[in-house]
Amino acid sequence: MPQWDLGVAGLALLAAMSLAFGLVAHLIVGWHVGRWLWLWAALSYFVAGILVSEVWFGWATGEELQPNIDGLSFDEVQLVTLAGLVAAVAARVVLRRRGRAGGSVGRKPAS
Repeated sequence: MPQWDLGVAGLALLAAMSLAFGLVAHLIVGWHVGRWLWLWAALSYFVAGILVSEVWFGWATGEELQPNIDGLSFDEVQLVTLAGLVAAVAARVVLRRRGRAGGSVGRKPAS
C-alpha cells in the first residue's frame, strides 16, 4: 500500500491549479456548452493530479522529483494540464464542426 505524503500546502496548490484549469478549459470550450463545465473540469483535474502525484509517481522521493511542493509532484502534475488542454481544444474543434454541420450546440431544434 503506497504511503501518501501530500500535505496541506500541496493540496491547496493543487486545488488552486484545478480551479484555474477549470476556468481556462471553460473559456476554451465555450460558455455555451454548459454552466458547470468549469466545475467538472476542475474536479477531474484535481482527481487526476492526485493520481499522478501520489499513485503514478508516488514511489519517487523528494530528491528525485523536483520541484516537490509539500508532497505534490508539481512538474508531473503539469502532464495533467497538458493533457487537459489538448482535450479542451479537441472538444472545441468537435463542437465547432458539429455546429457547422447543422444545428447549434445547446439549442433545441425548432418544431
